[in-house]
Amino acid sequence: MGLLGDELAFARALTDRENESVMALGNRKRYAADAHLLTEGDRSTHVMIILQGWVTVSVATDRGATRLILGLRGPGELLGEMAALDSHPRSATVRALGPIEAQVIAGDAFRRFLALHPRVSGLVIRQLTFRLRSADQERSALASLTVLQRLASRLTELSRAEPSGPYAPTVPTSSVPPPSAAPPSVTSPSVTGTAPAGTVVHLAQDELAATVGATREAVAKALRLLRSQQIVRTGNRRVEILDPALLALLADGHHEERPE
Repeated sequence: MGLLGDELAFARALTDRENESVMALGNRKRYAADAHLLTEGDRSTHVMIILQGWVTVSVATDRGATRLILGLRGPGELLGEMAALDSHPRSATVRALGPIEAQVIAGDAFRRFLALHPRVSGLVIRQLTFRLRSADQERSALASLTVLQRLASRLTELSRAEPSGPYAPTVPTSSVPPPSAAPPSVTSPSVTGTAPAGTVVHLAQDELAATVGATREAVAKALRLLRSQQIVRTGNRRVEILDPALLALLADGHHEERPE
């Protein structure tokens, strides 16, 4: 399961001419932190392209107030395309993690553009299938993995996230290459190795709970177990990963304990 998709963002997959044409269909709008850009169940049909900032995509669960975060979306990402294409109610809520700038395009204008531009239509279809598969994986993880496994997997993923992204990890100074060193190749967070020991992920426990579809109490219990095994150290809105290799093993379903 993964919050950070490894697909190229929609706007970045467009040619310069396609990008200019798409942006001309709508208007730029700003949103404050915590604003709902789209709301689950709403009947609106417009689409949005994120220009600046990051948002969460979440759905309600059968636990009432508890929500499951299905993904994090950033610059270049297309949002709201399902409702624009099928005119059904919104399937998820999109909330701003910080100040957001987005291009807002009416659904009918977007549909007409896709009808005239088959290549762009293909990009939207590819994105839809990728996101549907990802959402299915998240729901499958809820049914088949323990809270500890889901938490270990999420911490491992977020510890490898790019520094410019949401919940950006803090990497220990000793692991940062000197300025003269060649820059590392850019790879997807889902295929890189484990982060160095000492990496800090900045989330509160309730935010962590939403990313794994569990209650805050269940996540707190799992964190206590990880602390007792000296795999993580926790603080205010922070989880420091002390043993990334063992955390990754737990994410894969291995329940190995440290020797006394």
